[in-house]
Amino acid sequence: MFKLKIKYKVVIMKSTNYILETVVCSSRSGADARLHRMLSTRQLLRRRTEGCLHAWVSRSSDGTGMFLVQAIYSNREVIKNAAALIEEKLDTHDGGIESLLSGPPLIGYFDLEKEDVNVLIAENNHS
Repeated sequence: MFKLKIKYKVVIMKSTNYILETVVCSSRSGADARLHRMLSTRQLLRRRTEGCLHAWVSRSSDGTGMFLVQAIYSNREVIKNAAALIEEKLDTHDGGIESLLSGPPLIGYFDLEKEDVNVLIAENNHS
C-alpha cells in the first residue's frame, strides 16, 4: 500500500492569476460511495478556507469510480493552509483517503486569468 503525503514547496511570487488545483483519482473496488463522501467533505472544508474561491468534486459520468477534484485559490499560500487544515481536522480523525484509492492520483496546478474566473463565478451566481 502507498501513503499519500503531499508536501508543498511554497515559492513566493507575485501573480495576477488564480491557481486551479486539479486532482484525478480512482477508487478501489467497492469504495466509490465512501470516497465520494470523503472527497466532498474535504472540498467543503476547502471552501471554508479564506482565499479559496470555490471547490468541488465530480464523479465520472461512466460510473467507473473516477473522480475529478478541483479548487480555485487566490495564491499558493492558501493551498498550503487548506492542506494543513484538512490534515488537522479530517485526516487525523478518518485516516485520510489513501486506503480508498486504487492508485496514486494525478495532481496538477494551473494558472487562471482572474478575469476569466470572475466571469465564471458571476455566471454561476446568476444561474
